[in-house]
Amino acid sequence: MKSLGRQMRSEADLRRLMQRRVQPGEAGAAAIHAVVARLHEYGYLNDAAFAETYARLRQENDKLGVRRVKQDLQQKGIHDALIIATLDARYGQTNEEALARAHMERKRLRKPENEKETARIMRRLVAAGFSTGVIYKILRQWDVPDEALAALENLEDDSHSE
Repeated sequence: MKSLGRQMRSEADLRRLMQRRVQPGEAGAAAIHAVVARLHEYGYLNDAAFAETYARLRQENDKLGVRRVKQDLQQKGIHDALIIATLDARYGQTNEEALARAHMERKRLRKPENEKETARIMRRLVAAGFSTGVIYKILRQWDVPDEALAALENLEDDSHSE
């Protein structure tokens, strides 16, 4: 209960946490099952509500893209069908370019002055879950030289070939 009081958790997250604290074997598994069943019964553990709240907070507060939130939810043990439904509802009508610009403003990323800074911004936006198409569109609107964009494409091709 203390763990749920400190932070929201998915069922898989909570099971992993409890697995470390119970005795190994059948007795430990039964204890975990009983605790999870009781938390479901009381409404304290709900993966759908967790996924919706997690996605909403990441979109509104952190300004993260759909790919990053999807990856985070997968790591937290949320089922793929629930992730898809949640992200469709949360990001379905969202303008990815506007969200990427809001992310850059939040992180105080400014117009790159050279190829190195352009690559850094590209990496930061990819890590935040934005598509390369949106990133290139933003960089082109900043009048980033075509040579810098070509260098980014070469870096991207090299990383995929390895």
